[in-house]
Amino acid sequence: MKKIIIKGENVLNVPNLLSLYRLLAFPVILFMALTGREDWFVVLLCISLVSDVLDGNIARFFKLQTNFGAALDNLADIFTYAMALLGLFLFKWNEIAPHAWLLYLFLTMFILSYIIAFYRFGKIPGLHLYTAVSAGYIQGIFFFVLFVFGFYPWMYYLAVGWGVVAYIEKIFVLLWLDDIRIGVKGLYWLMRKKQ
Repeated sequence: MKKIIIKGENVLNVPNLLSLYRLLAFPVILFMALTGREDWFVVLLCISLVSDVLDGNIARFFKLQTNFGAALDNLADIFTYAMALLGLFLFKWNEIAPHAWLLYLFLTMFILSYIIAFYRFGKIPGLHLYTAVSAGYIQGIFFFVLFVFGFYPWMYYLAVGWGVVAYIEKIFVLLWLDDIRIGVKGLYWLMRKKQ
């Protein structure tokens, strides 16, 4: 594979290509959702969800983590989960509506974390905290199960509730850090390091 160097990092690698796939799949998934093609929407969304799990694990296992890749992955995550949420509203809202308060809380914490990141650092927060990564896995499983097998309230509360916890931690980490960087595990580790 040919090397492409951006700011001293080799950015042409498998994890970044998987993230790029998710970005390129976004308009196709959006089209399927808006035209009511639920079957194709589900297939393409599930491929994106699986690639989201693979890219981070490949990057960590083979030590291919880069700042560019972290930002690309974060952007791809935003688009993938935006499509999952759109599908939730378009195809599954009747099941979700009685439990929507938690979803609204999650979306508030999500948006607040980005406002804080842009205010403090002027860029997308490419942090991959342990809570956020685990929340992403749980949410990916939830969306997969929701669209393929149906709605399970306990799974919804676990996925969205843990997402709220993850974004609250992310907000505290963003307020703590001097700059966004890869390799930050979480607030606990930042506090231990300071001691």
